[in-house]
Parts: sequence; C-alpha cells; structure tokens
Amino acid sequence: MKYGMNLLLWTSGVTEQHFPLLADIKKWGYDGVELPLFDFDLTNAARVGAELKRQGLEATAVTVCTATENPISADAGIRRAGLERLKKAVDACAASGATHLCGPIHSALGEFSGAGRTEDEWKRAKEILTQAADHAKSNNVTLVVEYLNRFECYFLNSAADAARFCREAGHSHIKTMYDTFHANIEEKNIGEAVRACADQLVHVHISENDRSTPGEGGVNWDASFKALKDVNYDGWLMIEAFGLALPELAAATRIWRRMFPTEEHLAVNGLKFMKSRWAAK
Repeated sequence: MKYGMNLLLWTSGVTEQHFPLLADIKKWGYDGVELPLFDFDLTNAARVGAELKRQGLEATAVTVCTATENPISADAGIRRAGLERLKKAVDACAASGATHLCGPIHSALGEFSGAGRTEDEWKRAKEILTQAADHAKSNNVTLVVEYLNRFECYFLNSAADAARFCREAGHSHIKTMYDTFHANIEEKNIGEAVRACADQLVHVHISENDRSTPGEGGVNWDASFKALKDVNYDGWLMIEAFGLALPELAAATRIWRRMFPTEEHLAVNGLKFMKSRWAAK
C-alpha cells in the first residue's frame, strides 16, 4: 500500500516555493503526493519532478476538463481541444514523474445539459480518451477516470458506470478510481460499489464527507476499508481534502467554513488514520 497527500489542500499549482512543503510531507511519513495539474509548464514540471525524486517521494496527478476543452461536446473543435488538453497534462505528468493522471477527465467539470448523459456523449468520451490513452501509454502514464457526485457532473456518477466505461474503452491505460466522498453521496452499498469496479480500480481518494480530516466525519470507514481489503486493493490511498487557503478553489468545492485546525493537523492525523485502519484486522 502507498499513502499519499493531494496538494490541492495548499495549492492549485506546485512550484519551487512549495519545496519546503514537500519536505514536510516526506517527514510526516507519506510515500508520495498528488500534483494539481492546471498549468502545463513542462519546465516547471521537470523541476518539481527533480525535487520529488530528491525527497524520495512518488507522484500521481489530478486535472479536470473545461467547457471549452470537453471530450463529450457535440462540437468537434471542442472535443479536439479536450484531447489536446489531456495530452498536455500527460506530458506534464511525464516531466514530473507522475504515473497516474486522475480526475473527471471524461467531461467538463460543473457543466450540465439539464439531462442525463446520452449515448452519443458516451461514444465521444470513449473516442477521445482512447486517443489520449495512446499518448499516455507512450509516456508510461495511466489515465484514471473519476466518477463524481450528481452535483458536480452528470456523465459518470457511480463506480459501476465508471468501470463499465473503462471496460468498453478496452485500453490498457484507461482505468478508474474510487473516491469515498462521492461514494458517500451516490452509492447505496459501499461493498457492492467497490466490487463493481474492482477489476478496473487503480487509485483511491480518501476524502471525508465534509472534505476535512479523514476519520473525523461521517463516512462509513469500516465499510470502505473492508471493501477495499476484500478485493485485495493494493494501490494508492490518497487523501483529498479542501480548505480555505485558496479562495477560488474553496468556492469551486463549496467550502464556506473552516473544517480543521491546521493543514498539518489534517495531513498528520489523516495519515495516522489511514495506516491504523488498514492495519486493523
């Protein structure tokens, strides 16, 4: 098992000024970090990758698609822009040493049609992500599609749907992930949800129901960890939490009040919680 910390708790883009934070994360006992990728500056990505290697930290990455770079758009130009965005993100992953590109990379975050997904949108997403996955494979990066709750997207809202999408895409470098925050909203049964995606599962976000310190909220952690153990999951357990440090991100994630004492409290206690729960019989 690998334990990681998503850096969106502190920043939407890692630069040299965050190198002391990387040292702290290593000191706290983490195996790696998840890099926010919204700026695809390859020079900076390589610099960050070199520092991660120096610190002995591994990395994954997370990004999103936008309304003007949307893989499921009916507009071919917007779909092409979505493909180019994903390729740029893959290049940044390769430069930084990140092995997985995670997130709702199937469709534009926060964009709604007023209805559920269509078959045409499903086909478009498979077409664009398969092309992106060819590029990812040549760079030793795996695309990891994330399903979100109904308030953030309409294209993929359950573990079963995300896994079906990956199976139908049929590409070695398109897989899925499980996020305890979204599952807490959307899934009727945690065990069934994890089993439904187990054959495609390569990544897990550990996220509390209020996006704060894991173990200090209302997620059914007993069911979550039992389900992951039952399917012999052995990848990243990556804390994803949000606070008020970044006003734009706080607004996007609907964080209106402080949920934890300090970022260090969240990171240190969250890691302790994950390790203790995974070690428990």
